[in-house]
Amino acid sequence: MTSFLIIDDHPLFREALGNAVRLALPEARIFEAMSIEDALHILTAEQGEGIDLALLDLLLPDATGFSGFLRLREAHPRLPVAIVSSEEDQRVVREALELGAAGFLPKSLSKRELAQSIEGVLNGSVSVPKDFVATSQRRRAEASKALEVKLRELTPQQLRVLDLLRRGYPNRQIGQELQLAESTVKAHITEILRKLGLFSRNKAIIEIGKVDLPDPKARPYARTDRGRPQ
Repeated sequence: MTSFLIIDDHPLFREALGNAVRLALPEARIFEAMSIEDALHILTAEQGEGIDLALLDLLLPDATGFSGFLRLREAHPRLPVAIVSSEEDQRVVREALELGAAGFLPKSLSKRELAQSIEGVLNGSVSVPKDFVATSQRRRAEASKALEVKLRELTPQQLRVLDLLRRGYPNRQIGQELQLAESTVKAHITEILRKLGLFSRNKAIIEIGKVDLPDPKARPYARTDRGRPQ
């Protein structure tokens, strides 16, 4: 029996997604969660392997942007997760796919279209909005090389912060791991984004996922900026 985990804090849309799942697979077993914490509890109880596909909304009480997706991937890396969102911006779709989402299903789809997209994901296809245009391989390679150069401008502590950031840690937990005040973590992230030329932490998570971070102990990668947080 195919099992699904629907993660959405809106009861009407959980119901709509459940109906789409049952249209695709009438005998499906469906679990529902209203938050990432709820979802992690269910996955623990089911040992992760019991769920064939998670359908995740990006806007949840305990998650913003892709932080919830990253927490799921960190805890259950083999779990296929498809994003189901009212956000249809091409950049958001591209970032979701680059992070490893099994698909991106707009909430604007009809029940039948959702059912078809869910079936496609289960069969190994990557479902995306009809008007989505993928970035070329050449442009991705050029962007990755440019980012690797910029990473050499980060201090060792900034590299440590960035490593935890890409693993989905919130500021508070980054501070606990590195024994830093949360305000210091925020200052580091602001400076990291400035040096890398990125506009948000979500974008940083996406881009850093494409390259290997330098070793914080390797001094050629660790320029110290006087007067800035180290």
